[in-house]
Amino acid sequence: MDNQSDPEGAAESKPPKGNFAWLPVWLRRQPTWLKAVLAMVLVMALGSTAYAFSQVGRGGPPAPTASGVATAEGATATPSPTEPAPAPPAPPPPAPEPPPVAMNILIIGSDSRGDSRAEEAQAAAGTPADQRGDVLMLVHVPADRQKIYGISIMRDMWVNIPGRGEAKINAGLELGGIPLMVQTVEGLFNTHIDHAVMVDFPGLWAATDALGGVDVNVTVPFTSTHDTRHNFPAGINHLTGGQALEFVRERYAFADGDFQRIRNQQTFLKAVISKFMSAGTLTNPQTVLNVVNAVRPHWTVSPGLTVETMAKLGFSLRDVGPEDAIFFRLPDGGFGFSTTGQSIVFQNPGAIGAISAALASGTLADYVAANGFEGGN
Repeated sequence: MDNQSDPEGAAESKPPKGNFAWLPVWLRRQPTWLKAVLAMVLVMALGSTAYAFSQVGRGGPPAPTASGVATAEGATATPSPTEPAPAPPAPPPPAPEPPPVAMNILIIGSDSRGDSRAEEAQAAAGTPADQRGDVLMLVHVPADRQKIYGISIMRDMWVNIPGRGEAKINAGLELGGIPLMVQTVEGLFNTHIDHAVMVDFPGLWAATDALGGVDVNVTVPFTSTHDTRHNFPAGINHLTGGQALEFVRERYAFADGDFQRIRNQQTFLKAVISKFMSAGTLTNPQTVLNVVNAVRPHWTVSPGLTVETMAKLGFSLRDVGPEDAIFFRLPDGGFGFSTTGQSIVFQNPGAIGAISAALASGTLADYVAANGFEGGN
């Protein structure tokens, strides 16, 4: 029997209030140039953030005042009545950007119901914390920026956790926080992970509500075993934040458990992408900012994933649309039990080896096509 508990009773999280003065000035002045976002948490925590950040203060630098021209110090220079006002100096040309390279980002959905940042700091410092990786997805962004690939990893997959021995992969977050979770997935795929993003349950709830809810196509009807015991009939369902949380968490209602849960998570991701990139959202800066403001307290990123990095990533993906986001599940080696009696999922060494080789050679598109994963798995 699975010894991992699945806590219940999420409390509603309301988007915090406040302005965006914390953004760098250069970013608050950027014009509108992002039109694509990433997937799931990447959509909510990276793509939406990058897009929204580029919208804030998009009116540009201060305009000339009625009596003169604004100076760099904020004072006003009054022009001579017989001479035209001096033209402002031309901005220096931007430094050339190096060509983009492939990028791997680990997306972690923490099952924390408390202070996820405090729990993360505790785990990263070496003391186990009450959090596990309830959702794990390796997002691969190819160098050509034509697609986005999301590889879902089953939370019960039995792996080697560096320095801790064999365990379910989701225990990496509990035992060592994001750093150990990254090391574990790097070891599984024998690849480098550039950045990591973790979002907790309340963050997903808040982001969904900030978007006004999302529409998902329920292919396997079920009644949730969590929280409100919501019923999800077959067909299109409009989900609020709390319902979305029940939808992506559920596994006990399905004959194949976590397999259907991963399929539902991928369905939800695509729905979020489509809703965020719809004309009604992208042309409404307030909605974009509401999403960012709602998610910001609930996500934790690795140190190198700065605002500037996110904005540049978003810009490099400006031609990517929802149809270009491809999700598939990492093939497994079946179910079984550990020596301690835990119900686990075995690895599929052949599939992992093939994906590792494709990531290293930049040929993941060929692997996806050869295995029929274009439509998700």
